[in-house]
Amino acid sequence: MSSEIEILRQRKALELRKKMIRSQEKTLPPQPQTPKISPRETVRRILAGRGEEVLETARRYYPKEVGQVEDTLAGLIDSGRLKGPLSGEELYSFLRRVGLVFNMDVKIRVKEHGELKTLEQKFRDAQ
Repeated sequence: MSSEIEILRQRKALELRKKMIRSQEKTLPPQPQTPKISPRETVRRILAGRGEEVLETARRYYPKEVGQVEDTLAGLIDSGRLKGPLSGEELYSFLRRVGLVFNMDVKIRVKEHGELKTLEQKFRDAQ
């Protein structure tokens, strides 16, 4: 009889341990999984002005190299060594310094009477 009581006591103790473990698992908040942001998106977050246009134009000329530059820039951004907005002019200058030479589409427009006109239109209208 005492052995049966001992067995029942051990079962109760085991059940209590299981309940305690379950309750601890429930009280622990699940680890929030932050979605991994691609290097491209990380770099785009800090681009300002015509920065995206410069990056996409460079990608058309040098797709492999721009991917490597994006990885490096994303690492610098994540580590905190590169902060703040990066303008299109600064990005273009940087890419030229690392040897990626490419041409940007340049359009000069003049504002006349609240309307933007290209130089070609302006000269045509002047004649």
